[in-house]
Amino acid sequence: MVYRRTPAVQARLDAQATLIVQAATRVLSREGFAGLSMAAVANEAGVATGTVYKQFEGKSELVSAVFRKVVAREVAAVTAAAERTTPVEAGASAVERVTAAVETFAGRALKNPKLAYVLLVEPVDAAVDTERLHFRRAFAESFEFAIAEGVSRGELPTQDPRTSAAALVGAIGEVLVGPLADAPHGESVVPELVAFAMRALGVRDEPPRAMNRNTMNPNTMNLSAEGAH
Repeated sequence: MVYRRTPAVQARLDAQATLIVQAATRVLSREGFAGLSMAAVANEAGVATGTVYKQFEGKSELVSAVFRKVVAREVAAVTAAAERTTPVEAGASAVERVTAAVETFAGRALKNPKLAYVLLVEPVDAAVDTERLHFRRAFAESFEFAIAEGVSRGELPTQDPRTSAAALVGAIGEVLVGPLADAPHGESVVPELVAFAMRALGVRDEPPRAMNRNTMNPNTMNLSAEGAH
């Protein structure tokens, strides 16, 4: 007879896996991929190392789970900025939407440099690097829709939205390597990235301020370690 877990047992295991992923996220935020070990995560989660191995076969599988969790949250934030779906902002231009997406992408990364460095560029195992590719593609898609609408409305010059979006994500990530790996840049780095994005998309005029930070939800502005509080 094949053993089937009861709903209560499955719920307990799922809660345990969530706890471990949250602990791993905090360790990554402090130590990076190179400094993460199954024992360190177990200590952070307050469980035995063997318990971590029961949930995840090894470091790559665990960090891949962290990537999927964190990336989903970050992509959702950037997509929300790019889509500009709130009633007050309905009908926002492509320039405003791309500006909001760039500010959200870069701003959140700079709020938690170590974790963002792991997500963007730190050398990782091949399995984790596959998750990183999904991460970059998902971000590019959030830019692509806004660019495509801008082209269709005549707000942006004719271009391939997919190519432009992928190039923007790659360029922004490359610029952030310095601030994330070493000392943070000054406050000018995000406005400079916005200006670069506008030039790259063929916008000649100074882009308008896309965000009113006094009305933004502060919980959407920080790439935080999930479960850190």
